[in-house]
Amino acid sequence: MHVVIIVLLLLALGFLVNLLLQPRQSAAGETGKRSDSPVVKNFGDAGAGLQVAFISGGKLFYSAEHGEVRQLQSPYIQEVSDRLEKSKERNAWKQNTSFGIAAGGNVRQFDSDGANIVATSAQFYRNSILYFLKDESMGGLFAYDLTDQKEKRLLHKQNLNLADLNLDQVSGKILCSSRSKNGVSNIAMLDCDGNQFRELTGGDTFDSAPTWVSADGKEIFFQSAGLARNEAGYIVAQGNATIQRLDLNSGSITPVLEDSNFDYLQPRLCPQGHLYFIRRPYEPPRYQTGNLILDTLLFPFRLLRAVFHYLNFFSMMYSRKPLTSASGSAVQADLKQIMLKGKRIDAEKALRREAAVNGVPSLVPRSWQLIQRSRQGDERVLACNVLSYFITPEGDIVYSNGRGVFTLGDGERSSLILKGDLVDEVIAHSPALYKPHAKELESVADTANT
Repeated sequence: MHVVIIVLLLLALGFLVNLLLQPRQSAAGETGKRSDSPVVKNFGDAGAGLQVAFISGGKLFYSAEHGEVRQLQSPYIQEVSDRLEKSKERNAWKQNTSFGIAAGGNVRQFDSDGANIVATSAQFYRNSILYFLKDESMGGLFAYDLTDQKEKRLLHKQNLNLADLNLDQVSGKILCSSRSKNGVSNIAMLDCDGNQFRELTGGDTFDSAPTWVSADGKEIFFQSAGLARNEAGYIVAQGNATIQRLDLNSGSITPVLEDSNFDYLQPRLCPQGHLYFIRRPYEPPRYQTGNLILDTLLFPFRLLRAVFHYLNFFSMMYSRKPLTSASGSAVQADLKQIMLKGKRIDAEKALRREAAVNGVPSLVPRSWQLIQRSRQGDERVLACNVLSYFITPEGDIVYSNGRGVFTLGDGERSSLILKGDLVDEVIAHSPALYKPHAKELESVADTANT
């Protein structure tokens, strides 16, 4: 009798905890939908003469000169989506059967919203866009011709995960970061046609954001951070990001910028030889006493909730009826917490608190600064609230604060190009200026051959 009473009490407590947590998760899901929506608006002539592209929520958008911002529709993603749709039709009979019950007691979702393929990085190349697409198992490098609107698959391989593409427009060589499932990221290089792939760095580090240094392509800068693992081999912390120089001839690596108090991100060199980078305060991982007390107090409720879902699973499996009507549909993840440059950002809180740039709210703090460092070591702050930036071969600077894309003009004044709900990685291209530059290079080459 006592056992029955205890079980009933456990079920009642689990039911109450589940009801308390349900509205919070539902509201978080609605917030996530707002943050993920790629609503984009184009403004003015601030970006005249520039082609701009950016990644928003894993989707690639681009804007031609004075053109409308459009999403790049990849035929490869459409092909995968068609296969998933056929698989959905084949599995339709599993709905409302025991095969449709997940381990947590909720209903399995066979009707997926589409292919879970995201773009990680992109670069302009002549009149095309190079970009990398990946899902849980495959990754590929693609080229999209903006004139013919045709896609070409350059490289496609299982477990390939590339990011931070950096293309040398003259040699056609691409620097990138190659990421493994164990959390390690190495600097790699390949041709723009997808051939001659090789990794340049190694070790238990997270190397990323490579950029060319010398004109002969023998030296590069990259961002590097050490990884800390526990006894089981899982990553528990990541060190501060530094800027390192790699000599491709000797393989030697020398530090350029290191400070235990700061992260140095995304190094780039302008045509005048100045070093640019994003500087932000480094926040070492801490497990505070308050977290320990809170976890201790909530442990009984979390245990009761786990017991409730365990019993709810058996109820759904054998009677096809949940113990409560509130557990009928799958609960969405809390998407308002987004990862930006390795940091977890509360988008809702940031939009309320952070400073605006030209009236556009920022997703990253003011302490995320774009720095210019001269050859003599003098530094100056060019812009604040900088999430990502790009320097064209002509020296134009385009950057994002997470909600908008801006150009940085004389006097360090920012001009708005476009804005959207989430603007992650941004790139730019000057096609009108690139063409004479290319002809000049061809003329120099012809003269040298003569």
